[in-house]
Amino acid sequence: MRYFPIFIDLNNKPVLVVGGGDVACRKVDMLLRAGAKVTVISPQVHKHLLQLAQQESLLWVQSFYKTEMLVDYVQVWATTDNPELNHKVHQDAKAQNILVNVVDDTPYCDFITPSMINRGRIQVAISSGGASPVLIRYLREKLESILPHNLAIVADFAASKRNSIKQALNSVDERRKFWEQFFSSPLIDKASERHELEELYQGLLTTKDEIAVTGSQVWFEYSNDVELLSIKALRLMQQSELVLYPQDCPFGFIDLCRRDADREQYDNNAQLAAQLQQAKIDQRRICVFIPKNCLDNELKLMKGNNDLLKIADQ
Repeated sequence: MRYFPIFIDLNNKPVLVVGGGDVACRKVDMLLRAGAKVTVISPQVHKHLLQLAQQESLLWVQSFYKTEMLVDYVQVWATTDNPELNHKVHQDAKAQNILVNVVDDTPYCDFITPSMINRGRIQVAISSGGASPVLIRYLREKLESILPHNLAIVADFAASKRNSIKQALNSVDERRKFWEQFFSSPLIDKASERHELEELYQGLLTTKDEIAVTGSQVWFEYSNDVELLSIKALRLMQQSELVLYPQDCPFGFIDLCRRDADREQYDNNAQLAAQLQQAKIDQRRICVFIPKNCLDNELKLMKGNNDLLKIADQ
């Protein structure tokens, strides 16, 4: 992983953009949507930026860039077509420990901007680290066609219920299971109005006593090809609270499990048995990875009647 993915809160934060052309327009529009207080320094600006300045959506400093102009900014963008000037901006920003991006000049970037999919509160960022913009555009188009457009409504609704659900369900596990049930409902994708989500929410709350905090085990017999995972396997892996795996398990399988699940390596069957026993006491949902064709008698006893999903080479 070349870059660490992060979302930065720029709301009401001062951001400097040096340059006033087409590239600056794209960056400024994105920054304004994030609520940043944008200053543009350039002798001339694109008509779009001029209009934004006239509307007081940004501050335009009609001047050539000078070092002394770089004060009290949290982020700087160099977007001119003059590499020497862009590198000067980079040098000045680094001297003040300010995050800086020289557009289309990766070695002079503290951060890069991913391709974005926006659904209100929901944002999906995709990046190849600058290696393949065409591939990223292709992936974005595929995701745009898959993600429902009502995600913004669903996200706003869920945010509005953060206090309500805490009053209705006491434990984190109960709340998580409730939301899993809520979001997996086929009614979610069809909802276009808030009242439809409210009806579903209230209906599920009437059955809250049925949301039991129970543990489960699913065993996965892995291969060397993570793409052989079934939809069912991915769903169960995403529901896991504890992932147990041997040392030689390919990281690709472990990485597809739920991100906030605990991950523990086991070195032998005795250690695995102890980990399973403790997880059973804690009533956790467990995902166990074992090598292909290694389900010996001792492991069969531990697995018992729990599901075994084979992910084998074809």
